[in-house]
Amino acid sequence: MERHLAFQRLHNFRDLGGYAAAGGAAVRWGRLYRADSLGKLRGGSGDDWERFLALGVRTVVDLRYPWEIEWRGRVPEHPSFAYHNLSVEHRPYDQARLGPEVEIGPYLAERYLEVAEDGVVELRRALELIAAGDGPLVFHCASGKDRTGLLAALVLGLLGVDDETIVADYALTELATGRLVADWSASDPGREPTWPHFGRAPGEVMRRFLDGLASRYGSLPGYAAGRLGADEALVGALRRHLLEPAPASGGAVG
Repeated sequence: MERHLAFQRLHNFRDLGGYAAAGGAAVRWGRLYRADSLGKLRGGSGDDWERFLALGVRTVVDLRYPWEIEWRGRVPEHPSFAYHNLSVEHRPYDQARLGPEVEIGPYLAERYLEVAEDGVVELRRALELIAAGDGPLVFHCASGKDRTGLLAALVLGLLGVDDETIVADYALTELATGRLVADWSASDPGREPTWPHFGRAPGEVMRRFLDGLASRYGSLPGYAAGRLGADEALVGALRRHLLEPAPASGGAVG
């Protein structure tokens, strides 16, 4: 199966299927996708739009601020899917303007921990939408890295995917960094990022974030239960919808 889905304008659209999970299961292919901004599909025509519709997506979860959507646009409306804006981040920060002295691992992990504390209502709602099992769902932010990476880690962790796989999935964004930064530069002519790590997603960031949740709550599931109210019913619904018996060879990251 294909993990990286090729589009002309989308650079970080991935299927979260195939990963080994709890109890000898695997995450189903074609049920849950993560992506960079689907606002790049605006216009609702062309090969990218047709390929997106062919996935049969029934729900789109946009994790960006409303002002980002106003500025950059959202996925075009279509009767085949419902659209939800759940702005999980409450404290804006500008990565592009950071100085070269800022270390990426500690800095981004701390920002993710802030989002995990601030965005509990939105993260809980996102889990409910994913657990509803109404068909394929895609969630995204701007680059498909930070807010999207946090939600992907949360879902995979609740499915029983191990930390190393979660870290490796997060780091796959590194394959798209150059194109994502080029998109950013094209949309902000004359402005260059001052942070040398802008657009990057090294595994260290996700490791530090998971360690931070474990330090505060004992584990990622402990955080989800304690802060998001992810009880047995919700986690059970996630697993019923997204898991299947693992193939003999297991799931691969790449």
